[in-house]
Amino acid sequence: MPDQPRDGSGAAAARDGARALAVFDIDGVLADVTHRLHFLDARPQRWERFFAAADRDPLLEEGAKRLRVALTAHDVVYLTGRPERNRRLTERWLARHGLPTEPLYMRPDDDHRPARIVKREVLRGLAGSRTVASVIDDDPAVVAVLEAEGWPVELATWLPHSSTLRDAQERAGRT
Repeated sequence: MPDQPRDGSGAAAARDGARALAVFDIDGVLADVTHRLHFLDARPQRWERFFAAADRDPLLEEGAKRLRVALTAHDVVYLTGRPERNRRLTERWLARHGLPTEPLYMRPDDDHRPARIVKREVLRGLAGSRTVASVIDDDPAVVAVLEAEGWPVELATWLPHSSTLRDAQERAGRT
């Protein structure tokens, strides 16, 4: 467990002069992935096509609005289950939509653990040096794990969470 306050009080941030962090997921929070879910419904699942199509994701305006508001008081970081090999595509997508392109924490290419495990681990690492003021994620399993540990987390509900995406995040450990 990190020894930093999780409530966004700024105690750790004030100590080191850094602003607290606002942590944003990408898929389902900022990016509308619904147009590419059919690649995961196929048998066998077509993961490379699913990720390659991410450059055509529409922006979710609610998520972008929240990110822009967060930037006024916090440093924003992205914590996504997308694999590292999609970094350039993701950075270009963020830039095209007028969003900061980093810091961007991505899943190692060979890591297929459930999103709730991977994201909790990265978040604990971030909290070792910075206060985490907020986390927004669309995966109910991620939110439940983080909430149980006392993180200031919000479930993004502006894009209905699909069972296909849930399986990709929690069973296949791919996004």
